Amino acid sequence: MPFYHKLGDMPKVKHTTFYKPDGKSLYREELASSKGFSGVYSNKYHHFLPTALKDAKAIASPSSFQEWKDAQVLFYHFFTYDKESSGNFINSRTVFLQNEHTTMATAKVTEDTDLFFRNAFHNEYIFIHHGQGNFLSEYGSFKFVEGDQLIIPRCTTYQLKFDNYDNNRLLLVESDTAFEIPKNYRNDYGQLTENAPYSERDFIIPDNLPAICEKGDFKVILKAGKKYFEHLLPHHPFDVVGWDGFLYPFALNIKSYHSKVGRIHLPPPTHLCFKTQNFVLCNFVPRPFDFHQEAIPTPYFHSNIDSDEVIYYVAGDFMSRKGVKEGSITLHPGGMPHGPQPGKTEESIGKKGTDEYAVMVDTFTPLRPTLNVKDTLDEGYSRSWLE
Repeated sequence: MPFYHKLGDMPKVKHTTFYKPDGKSLYREELASSKGFSGVYSNKYHHFLPTALKDAKAIASPSSFQEWKDAQVLFYHFFTYDKESSGNFINSRTVFLQNEHTTMATAKVTEDTDLFFRNAFHNEYIFIHHGQGNFLSEYGSFKFVEGDQLIIPRCTTYQLKFDNYDNNRLLLVESDTAFEIPKNYRNDYGQLTENAPYSERDFIIPDNLPAICEKGDFKVILKAGKKYFEHLLPHHPFDVVGWDGFLYPFALNIKSYHSKVGRIHLPPPTHLCFKTQNFVLCNFVPRPFDFHQEAIPTPYFHSNIDSDEVIYYVAGDFMSRKGVKEGSITLHPGGMPHGPQPGKTEESIGKKGTDEYAVMVDTFTPLRPTLNVKDTLDEGYSRSWLE
């Protein structure tokens, strides 16, 4: 996060004694830090030892990561709604794309669970396409609604509790490096600049810390890459009485993203929201089109020689694509040029704006489709540029 936050109780000086009300037993301090001791960090104070573990066992992976071995380097369009795994926020994930640094999945969450989740190897981005409820973690909780983009640091123990289980749909993107605010959006002091597409007041941060001091058997599902484990803790994972720092989960709603507009077409970096070391994530939101008298609003044809382009379609009328639906994903690999389909360029001329919502991910390492892509494929998409 770009700013300091604190919640609950803590000693005046870190790494010093912090006694419980009995005056004899200590709260247990835990430093959660990134990049060794060189990145952002937070200090948390627990009722119990954060290392306490009663039992651990390997469990079957609830997600299918099986690669589509003979997938060609082609344009892909697939319908994620056509392949849905019902279940809770952990086991309903369906993986569509992956490489050495990321996986991209969707989920339809149909049931609640008392299980806790912890991603050991990856930071997580969760887009709330449909649904609302509460995000709970050892850092505290906050409410989420449709359009919220949750950023969950690696090794955060958390739960998602939905208000109901009628139509909850998620887009999930894992990253082996942190989701960060782009440096060009921040000044020398870390504050977001006046020309950034969002400001600090747009962030949703933990605002309630219950500090649950409860012993018992609590199950945490630990994800380590493609392996899953069940850890049995002797106390509630949300036992933190206070914490402070720069490392914590937060959310930003896609509707809080203020897109830039130019006299002629502006390229996708204009829509940058978060970055990692291995990909960037952009937000496409409703906006006026370019205002040059002869402007072509649709994107020009493009060969991105360093990136694969993925777009998850959320809502609205997509100016450069035919046949996409809510929940569609397109993959345009770096090995081929991509651009608007026939007729879309001419159709856009003279239009004043767009009402589309979409999330785009450009990866710097080629993506590999899973068999879930093969099962949900728009078979004619790769040939849809034939005029």
